[in-house]
Amino acid sequence: MQTIVTSALDQTSVYHSDLINTCSTSNDTLSCPTSDTHLESMIVDYTIDRIVEMLRDSFGDHILENPQWMFNNAGGAMGSMLVLHCSLSEYVIIFGTALGTEGHTGRFFADDYFTIIYGEQWALSPGKTIKEVYKPGDQHHLPRLVAKQYKMPDSCWALEYAKGNIPSMMPFGILDGLSSTFDWISLFNTLKISA
Repeated sequence: MQTIVTSALDQTSVYHSDLINTCSTSNDTLSCPTSDTHLESMIVDYTIDRIVEMLRDSFGDHILENPQWMFNNAGGAMGSMLVLHCSLSEYVIIFGTALGTEGHTGRFFADDYFTIIYGEQWALSPGKTIKEVYKPGDQHHLPRLVAKQYKMPDSCWALEYAKGNIPSMMPFGILDGLSSTFDWISLFNTLKISA
């Protein structure tokens, strides 16, 4: 059954995880962490702008023309996201924080590819005693129905591509907004861009 679903998704997919990874790792700025917060902000902003340009060059109208940043609270973690594409079977976002965050990845009927642009992401599977470490250019693939604990210990930004049953991910993406943060503006923006 998994093969049938994957094959059907591959035939209807706009994006591919390898091309997404190439767009997010083609900048020399990836390996330039700095303690100068102004310089760090310039590096991250420039890198994100270049990635969005490259995705727009590769995928044209499939990338939103004027994407807007919004907060995202999910699985206990908080960050900012820039939704670049969202459909029933795929989404592409930039996600990150300059402050660090930690939470649960969620468990979905979708594959999730999280390519680090800047900083580090740590992940841990149940029963493991050694963390996984993902650095700029690394792609953390979370296969469908797999869940992990994750942490961005400091400033970290990533290009995230999910492929599969995207509507099944929506409860995870909105429940913190309904049950704990009561951030109706971010919740409204998330639902509006996903519809």
